[in-house]
Amino acid sequence: MKCLAPAMPLFFLFSSFLSLAQGNTSIVTETRFTKMDPQESIIKNTESSLNHKTLSTVIKATDLEDTLGYDGPFTVFAPSDKAFEEFSIGKVALLLDPEKREDLTALLTYHIVAGKFTASHILRAMCRGNGRAVFTTVQGKEIVATMSETDIILTDDFGNSARIINADSYQCNGVIHEIDGVMVPRQM
Repeated sequence: MKCLAPAMPLFFLFSSFLSLAQGNTSIVTETRFTKMDPQESIIKNTESSLNHKTLSTVIKATDLEDTLGYDGPFTVFAPSDKAFEEFSIGKVALLLDPEKREDLTALLTYHIVAGKFTASHILRAMCRGNGRAVFTTVQGKEIVATMSETDIILTDDFGNSARIINADSYQCNGVIHEIDGVMVPRQM
């Protein structure tokens, strides 16, 4: 019983989160993940997504198309086009320069975790971690997941944070969670 006490508030928060998410499922699916097919790969779905054109361009520029097209499973914390705009259009354009490919690859792989972690998996990990879960990215750095009201918040090493704004878009080789910010693996 002692082990369940810290988890109980998170359980109730998780239950509230699920009921809110279920109430908005049809709206979210229609507006955010239009054209995403769970039978297709991460790369195919980001190519056809109306909200991930910049991410698709970044994936192609880093030559991770084959990896995200066939391997897996992966969890991708996918910045929306709006998140990339707020990150700085000039910075993304600069990183797309072939000479900056290493920096761009580090940026992209900082948004990818090996394995399939749905929102419920993330919430359970936070319950086990007393409200905090740490995930190691494919890039090798850690991102921390916490809760703020009913939102899952991801925080990078520099204190930048992004909120999962649309969770659990299933792919044949993993899952995509759309986020409202860009995570930064090192000072760029």
